Amino acid sequence: MATAKRARRTATTRPKKPAARRKIPGAARDIRARVQDAYAVVAQRQGGCCGCGGGGDGTPYAVAGHPVPEAEMGLSCGTPVAFTMLKAGNVVLDLGSGGGKDAFLAAQKVGPRGRVIGVDMTPEMLDLARRNAGAFHERTGLENVEFRKGYIEKLPVESASVDVAISNCVINLSPDKVKVFQEIHRVLKPGGRMVVSDIVLNRPLPAKARKDAGLYAACIAGALLRPKYLASIRQAGFAAADVLSDHVYAAPAAGNDPITSGAARGLAGVASSITVVARKREA
Repeated sequence: MATAKRARRTATTRPKKPAARRKIPGAARDIRARVQDAYAVVAQRQGGCCGCGGGGDGTPYAVAGHPVPEAEMGLSCGTPVAFTMLKAGNVVLDLGSGGGKDAFLAAQKVGPRGRVIGVDMTPEMLDLARRNAGAFHERTGLENVEFRKGYIEKLPVESASVDVAISNCVINLSPDKVKVFQEIHRVLKPGGRMVVSDIVLNRPLPAKARKDAGLYAACIAGALLRPKYLASIRQAGFAAADVLSDHVYAAPAAGNDPITSGAARGLAGVASSITVVARKREA
């Protein structure tokens, strides 16, 4: 009997095996570092390849008459500002603001009573955007744009303080897209809108392509399948997600991109650049 009691006591006090460590945070840090390195190079040479300034079907996304043409770096996969219906006095948030291209377009629309906040994680991009802001002020007289360092998964912005959130070919680079959409939902005022241009997949990528660092920096390898992308928006609390524009990635466009040229045939039809609008419910 005593032996049996000792056995039961030993069994109940035996230390549990430690839970297996999650590898996701480490993988996320690795992805973030790769993206940051790639875009630091883009900032330094002021030209890049996430979208390469055009849609997958060759649709141009450079904006004629831009107040700061040097902010055009070939990083776009859409024109989200064109769909925002911004009003004078609006507060706008630009996620992954890069050199400031979309932020400056929005700043012109909201005028001196409005404000635009750009958020980017790459110091070289922030330096470039702030230099471009000086040129923007000289050419327009407006001083309504600021650029903050931060991650789009943890925005350095107050809750319920933004009328419209925009992003251009950036969210697909995040390893936690649901968290990004949750953060956008948090900072929007009740009834506020999100308008984002992004890359989505029409069919799964081959395993080799998913591990390609260049394709990740080019906004392809990190992209979600279209249904999952739209579901992630709804999961974050938005009432609905409506696709406003949709362009399929064609082989010639992929072949013209220095990052994706080696995989041009395999990418044909795999991805699309879309622009999506979603609204936060009224309080």
